[in-house]
Amino acid sequence: MNSNKSTECNIICRLWEKLKKPSLRYSLGALLTVGFVAGIIFWGGFNTAMEMTNTEDFCISCHEMKDNVYEEYKQTIHYSNRTGVRATCPDCHVPKEWQHKIVRKIQASNELLHKALGTIDTREKFEAKRLKLAGNVWTAMKKTDSRECRNCHDFEFMDFGTQGRRAIRQHSTALDEGKTCIDCHKGIAHELPDMHSIDPTGVIGSN
Repeated sequence: MNSNKSTECNIICRLWEKLKKPSLRYSLGALLTVGFVAGIIFWGGFNTAMEMTNTEDFCISCHEMKDNVYEEYKQTIHYSNRTGVRATCPDCHVPKEWQHKIVRKIQASNELLHKALGTIDTREKFEAKRLKLAGNVWTAMKKTDSRECRNCHDFEFMDFGTQGRRAIRQHSTALDEGKTCIDCHKGIAHELPDMHSIDPTGVIGSN
């Protein structure tokens, strides 16, 4: 009887010692498991937060956007049309590819700074900066070959036979000259700024 108790005691003691001093293999396994789970939680939270900032509701949550460019956009074919297909703010201004999206989000931190500074917190301030703001977007679209536009529109998918003569001529010329959407379609979703500050070479003034 005593022998059985002694054996049970030895087993319990050995288990307790192992728990107090886990092996290197066990420690590494536990560390990797914890790291893996933490990584999943972090990545899930990060992506969830990022996607929350990719909604139209988020874009117009500040009055600078809601009271200015959003009201203009609501009067355009991108907002309401016969087919019921709507291009929202992030469709046009946030890349879909992850690596480009991260770059855009980093750039957006500058916009948060100017929100805090009140750079365009009135209609008058916004209008004074409109050309510069528009120029930044046009330059970015030019550099990416109008990447976000081409998520919905692409020369390769166009049926030129169903287009009007003017559209056929202009799109054909654009193809031949290597132009991109934004070269011809500025102001399609928002009002054009006063273009007097643009010199003949196309450089946008700083005012």
